[in-house]
Amino acid sequence: MARGNQRELARQKNQKKLQEQQKKKAADSKDGNRGLTLDERRHRDAEMMRLKQKKKEEELAQKQQQQQK
Repeated sequence: MARGNQRELARQKNQKKLQEQQKKKAADSKDGNRGLTLDERRHRDAEMMRLKQKKKEEELAQKQQQQQK
């Protein structure tokens, strides 16, 4: 029975180690950015933010229209 606890502790230690390695990865080696240059990532992120901002503005406009009725 003591073995089960040791195995569990080793598993937790390994998970923590893998998480630390994941944090240390450079931005270009992470899954979502793989194969993209810095400029391509910036362009993609800027476009995503523009879409997000546009959506938020549309929601606010709808909310204001509903309040005016």
